[in-house]
Amino acid sequence: PWLLRWLPSIAQHGAGQPVLELGCGSGRDSAVIVAAGHALIGIDLSAEAIAAARRRVPSADFHCRDIRDPFPAPAQLGVVLASLCLHYFDWDQTRALAERIRHQLRPGGLLLCRLNSTRDVHHGARGDGEPGEPFYLVDGIPKRFFDRAAVDRLFAHGWRPLHVEHQVVQRYALPKALWEVVLERAA
Repeated sequence: PWLLRWLPSIAQHGAGQPVLELGCGSGRDSAVIVAAGHALIGIDLSAEAIAAARRRVPSADFHCRDIRDPFPAPAQLGVVLASLCLHYFDWDQTRALAERIRHQLRPGGLLLCRLNSTRDVHHGARGDGEPGEPFYLVDGIPKRFFDRAAVDRLFAHGWRPLHVEHQVVQRYALPKALWEVVLERAA
């Protein structure tokens, strides 16, 4: 239910346009957005997750694709959602993706994202990674973890932070440490 407190901001910034959700998974957050009256375009790499999302939220527009590919959404959107999906890439790809998201938003548009925390030891924030970078193989899958400095560095140019908060949530069997970040695209 992390999105519930952000629904008024989503409505304000959305201005009747669809919300673009990157890494939508099985549609858990998609359902919250659509139930609040918004159209939604969801993207996920997993065909199984997209099939589950379509069953959960049949009115949404889901696409099975890599989030590094062009977004199937109109330019100048009001809201982009990226919950726990920006961590699979090296730093240059992560920065490029954040920049693409910024360009997808109109000035004043809203990005709501959650990022893995370097304190997320139950879900892989440990081990050998890139020198000086918390980027590890977790069960064979690359994952990046963020401290506050990395969050600030990722969104240093062209963004106005509205909310940056470290949290521990109970989404999985073990506690999950993450950063909840809400930003506006600067004009």
